[in-house]
Amino acid sequence: MKLMSATDASRRFAAVLDEAERGQTIIVTRGGRRVAVIGPAPAATGHAVKETLRRHRGALDAAFEGDVAAGRRTTTDELRVTWPDA
Repeated sequence: MKLMSATDASRRFAAVLDEAERGQTIIVTRGGRRVAVIGPAPAATGHAVKETLRRHRGALDAAFEGDVAAGRRTTTDELRVTWPDA
């Protein structure tokens, strides 16, 4: 874990992201107080979400199904991402 002032994080943001990508966690401080944590994003696929929806297929109500359909309609094809099974 590494401490870095907000000013330094701002000036070196690309380098901060590179460090996070390599697994480093950076604590960003302002005035000596912790204000943010930047770290590696958890690796995940949509497999867990797909499994949960599959398991509860009969239990989901029509309103939920409608919400999901409405959400899909509001996205563009460029934003739609297929989650590969892991």
